[in-house]
Amino acid sequence: MKMMNNLTIETLMKTYENKGFSTHQLQEIKAGLLAGLDVSIYAHSYFLSDRMYCIRKGLEKGLDVSLYAKPDFSIRQMQQISLGLEYGLDVSIYAKPCFDEDQMEMIFEGLRRNLDVACYADPAFDWRQMLQLRFGLDSGIDVSEYLDPGIHWDIMEKIRRRLEVEMVDRAINK
Repeated sequence: MKMMNNLTIETLMKTYENKGFSTHQLQEIKAGLLAGLDVSIYAHSYFLSDRMYCIRKGLEKGLDVSLYAKPDFSIRQMQQISLGLEYGLDVSIYAKPCFDEDQMEMIFEGLRRNLDVACYADPAFDWRQMLQLRFGLDSGIDVSEYLDPGIHWDIMEKIRRRLEVEMVDRAINK
């Protein structure tokens, strides 16, 4: 296989070997070259081989890897963003280094359920708080009573459960 500049894959691989990439990184670079991908997106020493793999798989699926091919993201953050892209979700809401991978997962799950995640897509909420807010939105209650990052998640859970019981009671008593 020839590249645009007529260098063979083996010649290109020698160039990458001379740049000090590890064996595992070189395997990912070679896999990308063999697949005809633009490996320049991930052929950087700051990407460990697991991150290179995630980016390469995204390229193979036709995803916009520019949203997560960044050294600021951990592998789990990259995977959450990639998964959101695969689902066709607007990952721009959570594709930010200020969210850890667990927070990203909570926002992803809300988006996947077509919930309005804007109220809890805030790094001030930890993932457990986001989970309680997501559960509340999913059950159809007004979460504004516990929409406060200063409220511990277990207190949020108690408030949510009370509000859900009250909602059911109102429905029964109609």
